[in-house]
Amino acid sequence: MYPIRLKALALAATALAMAPAATDAVAAPAAAGTQADGEVVRPSKADTAFEKIYTEEWDWRQSLWAPDEDNPQAGPALPDVGRQAQAAKLARWSEVKARLARIDKAALSPANRINFAVYENQIDALLISQQYRDYEKPFNADTSFWANLASWVREPVKDEKAARGFLTMMRDIPRYYDQQIVNMRAGIARGFTAPRVTLAGRDAGIEQVVEAGASADNVFYTPFADLPETIPEATRKQLQAEALEVIGKDVVPAHARLLAFMRDEYTPAARTSLAAYELPEGKAYYRSKIREFVTLDKSPEEIHQLGLAEMAKIRARMDQVMREVEFEGTLGEFFEHLRTDPQFYPKTPEELLYRAAWIAKSFDGKASQFFGHLPRSRFAIKPVPDDIAPFYTGGRGGPGIYLVNTYDLPSRPFYSQVALTLHESAPGHAFQMPLAAENENLPAFRRDTYLSAYGEGWALYCEALGEDMDMYETPYDLFGMLSYQAWRASRLVVDTGIHAKGWTRKQAQDYLRDNTALSNHEIETEVDRYISWPGQALSYYMGELAFLDARAKAEKALGAKFNIRAFHDAVLEIGSVPLAVIDERVDQLIADDGVGPYPDEE
Repeated sequence: MYPIRLKALALAATALAMAPAATDAVAAPAAAGTQADGEVVRPSKADTAFEKIYTEEWDWRQSLWAPDEDNPQAGPALPDVGRQAQAAKLARWSEVKARLARIDKAALSPANRINFAVYENQIDALLISQQYRDYEKPFNADTSFWANLASWVREPVKDEKAARGFLTMMRDIPRYYDQQIVNMRAGIARGFTAPRVTLAGRDAGIEQVVEAGASADNVFYTPFADLPETIPEATRKQLQAEALEVIGKDVVPAHARLLAFMRDEYTPAARTSLAAYELPEGKAYYRSKIREFVTLDKSPEEIHQLGLAEMAKIRARMDQVMREVEFEGTLGEFFEHLRTDPQFYPKTPEELLYRAAWIAKSFDGKASQFFGHLPRSRFAIKPVPDDIAPFYTGGRGGPGIYLVNTYDLPSRPFYSQVALTLHESAPGHAFQMPLAAENENLPAFRRDTYLSAYGEGWALYCEALGEDMDMYETPYDLFGMLSYQAWRASRLVVDTGIHAKGWTRKQAQDYLRDNTALSNHEIETEVDRYISWPGQALSYYMGELAFLDARAKAEKALGAKFNIRAFHDAVLEIGSVPLAVIDERVDQLIADDGVGPYPDEE
């Protein structure tokens, strides 16, 4: 899963699902096309109208984060999440939706037909989340606005202007947190809260800020602890003193109010039910989340049954591997053996980090065999920060970063590391997302937006691709991949089970325990994540199936002309798109006789 960037918060309800990377780029209108006979094809009226809609709306969306031009010290701003701002978003996206409905899609250029499918999906997700007032529940068991903020301030500053920008942002935290509290109170009033069972310990990061006080130990002092030497020493000292003052005056009191609210008001009032079906308009709400995260209109029952069928296939392969290592016992007993035998677990955080680095570099040696076009950007490997590690996934990746969770080492098995690294680093998130961002042929709203079904589906496909790349050196590594595949396939069963079928927390945990080799700690944190984030867990396996189906289709149609590098280049060059667009792109690859978008690099 990719790391959620702070900027995602500006997108209101979909902030936890569609996080765009920070950028000031503006979507450029599509250039006129040229036919084979050299005739220039001018954009149609439909093209011009559509480009005007998405350019204006994207500029407006970006303006939610624009600094105050009258203040030279202003830096990245915290979004306005108040009631008037939420109403403005609802009105704007409603207007955009109406304007899109008037576009003659048949008259659009081929490129803009794809742009339209992607953009309309974005607007639908943004609009529906506003209609259901998702902003009244601005966190879940995995991600929160306060943790996102704490993660953001860990980034180093490059100059004095950036440092002063951080000071400006920190002074605004009281306003931002108070608006979030008002929204959450409205959620309480209508029974739209996180489930109480998922809240235990989730306020630890808030408490740490309060306890650290106005000191150099406070996470919000991090940008000022090691200011670049290009800033004069006297100015550095002045900035550091000012930072401590702002932390004491603004940051700590805001966190203290939030902590009191979470403990004394929110948690006692939080709902005791688990299912999305129990929320206001619950059935329609959950169906909207399926559409948002899967980008397909599927019923919970359809997805549940698909999950059961896929789990049966994966268990059969797992049984084969278990026999290969000559384990005598049931599959359940083999899972327990893997969870408890010390040989499978690191003894130090460095062991885990070094192994992740070795796996990542091993892929580098194979990349050119499977990909023609590679991203320019690279990524770092770092441990998950201590304040969020207890509730965090085993790893998370994205542009420039692969985070490895070194908390509770007996729950971080070596046998899962290959699959985890392929998913989170390269060729997964830290590979796919930069490729999209670097593709200047795409409008900005496509380069800078993440759709979970595509991004997570691709990353999960990369785990399976590890077999083709001979990345799984031992049967245990292969079993780790199969366990991860089962983990994601089981989400189809568990997520729908919880939110549509009334499953208990224990039922969900037992299903994962019986069907995967995940540690007990991961099982507990994962189930809480599914409970508090309806539908998101469905995106992974549904997305992977789209990539696998597309590849099978291309292989069958092209036969000996099928080129794995051309296939990967083709499905990656389109950026993060609804799943139906992947199939359309492969149809074009087949029509092009298997020649990909970068033939000179294949």
